[in-house]
Amino acid sequence: MHPITPLGALRALMQARGLDGLLVPRADAHQSEDCAPHDNKLAWLTGFTGSAGLALVLADRALLFVDGRYQVQVQHQVDTTAFTVHHLHNEPVAQWIDNHLPPGQRIGFEPMLMTNSQYEALRASHCQPVALDDDPFDAVWEDRPAAPYGVITAMPPEIAGESSADKRLRVAAALREAGLDYLAVTLPDNIAWLLNVRGSDVAMNPVPHSFLLINQQGDVEWFVDEEKLAQLAPEVTRNITLSAPGAFLTRCRACAAGNVIALDADFSPVALRFAVEQAGGSVRWQSDPITWMKALKNPVELEGYRASHREDGAAWVNFLAWLHHEAPLRDAAGDPITELEAQQKQLAFRQQRETFIEPSFNTISAAGSNAAMCHYHASPETNKPLTRSEFYLNDSGGQYVNGTTDATRTLAFGPLTAARRLHYTAVLKGFLALITLPFPNGTCGHQLDAVARRPLWELGLDFDHGTGHGVGHRMLIHEQPQRIAKKVNPWPLLPGSIMTIEPGYYLADQYGIRIENQVEVVAGAPGFCRFSSLTLIPIDLNQVETGLLSAQEKAWIDDYHQQVRDTLAPLINSDARAWLFAATAPLRVQTGVQA
Repeated sequence: MHPITPLGALRALMQARGLDGLLVPRADAHQSEDCAPHDNKLAWLTGFTGSAGLALVLADRALLFVDGRYQVQVQHQVDTTAFTVHHLHNEPVAQWIDNHLPPGQRIGFEPMLMTNSQYEALRASHCQPVALDDDPFDAVWEDRPAAPYGVITAMPPEIAGESSADKRLRVAAALREAGLDYLAVTLPDNIAWLLNVRGSDVAMNPVPHSFLLINQQGDVEWFVDEEKLAQLAPEVTRNITLSAPGAFLTRCRACAAGNVIALDADFSPVALRFAVEQAGGSVRWQSDPITWMKALKNPVELEGYRASHREDGAAWVNFLAWLHHEAPLRDAAGDPITELEAQQKQLAFRQQRETFIEPSFNTISAAGSNAAMCHYHASPETNKPLTRSEFYLNDSGGQYVNGTTDATRTLAFGPLTAARRLHYTAVLKGFLALITLPFPNGTCGHQLDAVARRPLWELGLDFDHGTGHGVGHRMLIHEQPQRIAKKVNPWPLLPGSIMTIEPGYYLADQYGIRIENQVEVVAGAPGFCRFSSLTLIPIDLNQVETGLLSAQEKAWIDDYHQQVRDTLAPLINSDARAWLFAATAPLRVQTGVQA
């Protein structure tokens, strides 16, 4: 007798509950990008480990919806005889239901895992959404990991740049001005910012899983497991009411009658709407005001970013000096460096930095065809060698005491084909076009996105991910609300915003290219802003077709490399200095590069 599969167990549960289908999102109650193992139901069900996805399980078939970043990865991880793969955005699940299912199908969902916009899209389809009042996976996931109970620590005001009390007063004033009685907060990074705390529920995501209510007087009720607070000094929670997370919905109902409750339009679970409306309250759907306050960094936070990037840049240079020396020699000797070895060596160099805490996300250490999966993570089963004939892409970052870093470099250790060189040069030109671009005050990210894509578009090429994202201050590597992408985003890029610039190109099963710097938006000419690079890492020029670079592009590269050289030379290991000076030499004198 064959053991029952996760898919079989779920179908048996659906039948017992009278459901025709069940939605299984890659989500937790906080809409976290990185789920705790306890919450990653989609990975347990399908094997897919990407950060965005949704399964629809039916009695006779199952579908997995993923976005463009994962169209290659999903084919390697998922049994496509059990799941058919669809595009999360080009063919949304509600649209698929309308096109392929008869009306009235009972589709179950967990309201704490679904946002209001997702619910409205489902309700607008011709299925019958069925809200579940429990977690069905408790009954079918036999070896489910325990829920996380990571320790919470304080973020001192001398690093945060503002006291929690002052932040709460700002939020309360915003609520009064908007005529709101309460704000319900489910985003962990917003809670961490407001209370000046950091968490450890999920590795590399230093925010606590909890919920919070704040009223227009600034009174806060924090719904958090108290065992997480064991290392927190009592003064951190002074004047804050502590309650268990399980009491959050009950408390929202109790506060609802006759009051207006603000819920985040993009991230709040629809379960909150149900709770408030059933208790006679009014829901105001809007962006959480904390999100915007958090996005505009204060001077202390900005200096922390700069300091952390100096430390991270030194670690990168020590790593790159070692890698460029060892990789071609090891390849020639028949004992090439592997993706995992390179990743581990890079981490060791970061661990030499005094203020380093942990990586800021899972390193993408990708050689050859693995780099075509833009969110690839090396494993013993996929571990490729770094060779002289293929690209090596490294996308990594660190959580430091005073900041968070994220950068990507694509490297070559020997001659490459003309096509690879052309594509690398197009990605570099897109990167340079955007990082050097002045833009009017109030410009939004989607208005800049095409600038970074034009060199690729001119070759009939593109990439299926955003061009840039916000980065938290010792918090999440992807921070709302600003981003640079094709999709319209109404949030302007203003001085104090921290973003990435990261165009790329990916040829399935062959290679991938990405160049990424983290940048600070600063004031430029009157009425304009510009980007100032925080990242301090040499850009590999060995595979550039320099004849395709303009004089202005070459000048920016030389100026940037001089800044990298001058800043990092005193900070790096002595045996890395010769490589740094060669890698940052002016274009006209670099070996193998003609200006």
